[in-house]
Parts: sequence; structure tokens; C-alpha cells
Amino acid sequence: MFVPESYVAALLLMLLSMLCWGSWANTLKLCPGYRFQLFYWDYAVGVLLGALVLGLTVGTHGSTGNPLLTDIVQSPLHNLWLAAWGGVVFNIANLLLVAAIDIAGLAVAFPIGIGLALIVGSVWSYIVAPAGNPLLLFGGIALVTVAILLDAAAYRSREKNAPATTLRGIVLSLVAGLLMGSFYPLVARAMSSVPSKPALGPYATAVLFALGVLVSTVPANFLLMRKPLDGRPPVPFKDYWNALNRWHLAGLLGGAIWCLGAVANFLGSGAHKVGPAVSYSIGQGATMVSACWGVFVWHEFAGVPAVARRSLVLMFIFFLLGLGAIALAPLY
Repeated sequence: MFVPESYVAALLLMLLSMLCWGSWANTLKLCPGYRFQLFYWDYAVGVLLGALVLGLTVGTHGSTGNPLLTDIVQSPLHNLWLAAWGGVVFNIANLLLVAAIDIAGLAVAFPIGIGLALIVGSVWSYIVAPAGNPLLLFGGIALVTVAILLDAAAYRSREKNAPATTLRGIVLSLVAGLLMGSFYPLVARAMSSVPSKPALGPYATAVLFALGVLVSTVPANFLLMRKPLDGRPPVPFKDYWNALNRWHLAGLLGGAIWCLGAVANFLGSGAHKVGPAVSYSIGQGATMVSACWGVFVWHEFAGVPAVARRSLVLMFIFFLLGLGAIALAPLY
């Protein structure tokens, strides 16, 4: 299977993961008026299909490591469960974060949910597998957190009729952030070796992770369709079958893009000197990639007040400084 053999290759993979994780949601914009719960069915299937395609191609052919199926068969059952549970935890967090954004708005849900996820995930991942200069790593994480807060400030300045901050929105954001920060340490432990047993490889981890996402989508998404947390009417499942074919393709593509980012991130975390904390932290820079799409492609900030534009400029400065510090952490 393909694995990075240098830090430069690992860094490029981590940057690819950041790009994919910050871009997949654009596929939802291709489905105007389509409820997110319906889009999510195709998204979950797309995650699994992406993991299988990558696992059976670059994850099977090559001279390094075990092929995908051999890796799954030889790995301890405990590692398989950890990878699958990582997918379940991520999936619930993802669904709750979308609900929190609908209720409280990006300006509230993003800094609470994503900021908390970044801090919890990086600290816990570093405890599981310490690697990299902690001063550069956590200093960079602090700078990226400031960038996320500035991003939220820009959205708050843009939203003339922002949703009222409610206790439900704050609680959902907190729970989503805690869960989003908890899935990656489970993945890191799944890819850790135990005595006399090989570690679960990144491609096999992605397949088990994707299975966890798909299986947990069934009860969780059906519940959110019947009782949406944003207070909107229930979502009838018949609307899924009446959707345009291109909307289904957009959902599959969104899941495949996210999965490509996940595999790239898992590969990067296993590289020499990198570790899961560095890889996860760079991947969570996806928030800034999403902001770039909003600014330069979707023109979400056209005509906003000057204070919002200043927040965006400062956001990119702090993000680049933080990303640079995190990227240097494995080298010093």
C-alpha cells in the first residue's frame, strides 16, 4: 500500500486533508432547497464508497505494509472496534454541529464547536501518542483558535438577522465540539500496535471508520428527520426518492471528498515524527478553507461592513501563523 516516506509527503497529505475537509460541504450548495437530513444519506454512503475504492487500490497494491483485506483480518478485534467507534462518534458530532449552526448560527456554533474540537482533539491525541515540539504545536493551535474566533466575528458582522443565541444552540455546540474532538484519539489508538499484534493500517482504519459512519446514520438520521433539532417540520423520507439524480450524486461526491481527506490525514498521522495531534490540528484548519470558499467563490461577504473585512484579514494572518507553527512542530 502507499504510505508517505518523508515529512514533506506527509505534510502534503495533511494539507490535502485540510482542503478536502473544508471543501466537501460545497456539494450541499449544489442542492438548493434539499434538506440536510436527506443529503446526509448519500453523504454517508459516499464516505464508505470512497474508503473502499481507496483501500482496494492504493491501499492494496504496493510493496509497503499489508493489503487492505489482510490488514483487517490480521488486526486485533479491539482495534477494529476503536476505528468503527471513531466513525460513530464523528458522525453524531457532525449531525449535532449542523443542527447547532441552524439554531445558533455560524457565529456561535463555529467557535464553540470547532474551537472546542480542536483543543480537545489535539490535547487528547497528543496524550495518546506524543510527537512534535509541544510549544510549537500548542502555540500553533492557540493561533488557529484565535483565527476561528475571528472567523466567527466576521460572520456575526455579516448576519443582519442572526439567530438568537439560545441555551439549546450553545449546549448542542458544546456536545458537538466534545464529540468532534473525541473521534480522532479513537482512530489514533486503532492505528497503535499492541504486543505481538500489528497495528491497523490507515486504509483499513478508514473502511471501519466509514462503516461506523454509515451504520450510525440509520438511527440518528431517522430520528433527526422525525424530530429536527432546529424546530423545522419533520422531513418525509419520500422526498429522498423524489430528489433530482444530480443531488444524489452531489451527496455521494461530498462523502467521497471527505473520505479522501480522512485517509490523507490518517496517512499523515502515521508518518515519522508527525503523530496524530499534528495531523488532526492541521486537518482542522478546514475551517479556514471553508472560509476561503465563502469569501472568494460564494461571495458571502460582499458588501459587509469594514469591521468584517478586518476580521477576515486578521483571521487569515493568524491561521497562516498557526499552521506554520504546527507544521514545524515535528521538525524541532
